[in-house]
Amino acid sequence: MIATSAPLADQIAATVRARAELEKAVFPHPKKPRILAVANQKGGVGKTTSAVNLAVALAKAGLSVLAIDADPQGNASTALGIDHGIGTPSTYDLLNGSKRLVECVQQSPEVESLLVCPATIDLSGAELELSARTRREFILADALTEFLAVNRHVEIIVIDCPPSLGLLTLNALVAADRVVVPIQAEYYALEGLSMLIQTIQRIQDYLNPRLEIEAILLTMFDRRTNLSAEVAAELREYFPDKVLDTVIPRSVKLSEAPSFGTSIFGHDPRGVAAVAYSMAALEIANRLAGAGEE
Repeated sequence: MIATSAPLADQIAATVRARAELEKAVFPHPKKPRILAVANQKGGVGKTTSAVNLAVALAKAGLSVLAIDADPQGNASTALGIDHGIGTPSTYDLLNGSKRLVECVQQSPEVESLLVCPATIDLSGAELELSARTRREFILADALTEFLAVNRHVEIIVIDCPPSLGLLTLNALVAADRVVVPIQAEYYALEGLSMLIQTIQRIQDYLNPRLEIEAILLTMFDRRTNLSAEVAAELREYFPDKVLDTVIPRSVKLSEAPSFGTSIFGHDPRGVAAVAYSMAALEIANRLAGAGEE
C-alpha cells in the first residue's frame, strides 16, 4: 500500500517498497473472462487515465487485455497511441451493427498483449441513433459474447465509459460484470458516487443482475492536504470492502503522458504514478481471480 498521509521521505520509501513488491509479484489470471466498466458520471476524476493505465498495467503483467473506448472524446484511444481518425473502424461501427468487434480492434503499440477498440468522433451521435433499436441496452453485451466465444485467450476487458449516465454508459454496464469507480479525493465526488450506485442498483434489478462494484479507486490524491485524507477515511468507513488500498497521487507526468500518445508506463515507467497504477492493477487482479463463478 502506498501511504496516504506521510511526509515526502516516507512517500519515497513507500514507493521503493512498492517497486520491490511488484518485481516479485505474480498477477493471477481470472477463472473466466472478466469485463470491467470504468465509470463515473462526474468528469475530471481520472476515469480515462485510470482505464488506460489499469489496462496497460494488467497487460504488462502478462494478462491478455482488450480495452474498449466508449467515450466519444476518444481520449483513451489517444493515450494508447491508437489511430482513431474519421473512418477508422471503431466502437461506433460496432454499436451501429456495421462491423463486428474483431474488425474494430487494433494492436497496442505499447504492449503486445493489449488490444484496443478505439472511439471516433462519430460515437457522439450514437445515443440518438441507438434510441430506436431493439435491445438497445444489450448491443455491446451481445458483441462481447460473440467476440469472447472465438477469442478465448482474452482474459480482461476494460471499458472506458463517457462521463455521463446515458445509453453508451448503460451499454457498458449491461455488458460488464464488474465496475471500477475512480473518485477524486474531494467531497463533491461523494455525491456523484451515490448517484452511480443508484444507477448500478437499477441495472442489477432490471438488466444485469451479475453487475457489482469491484473497486473504488482514489485518484488525484494530495498527501499535503487534510481533505484527501478525510475523504479517503470516509469512503473506507462506508465502503470498507470496495476501496483499494492503493491511491493514485496527483502527478504532472500522468497529465503529460497522453500528449505523447502513451500511458504513464511509456512516459515515466518507474515514477510514483506508474507504481501506483501497477499496485492498483495487482489488487484488482487478485480480486478478480478470487471472485466466484456467476
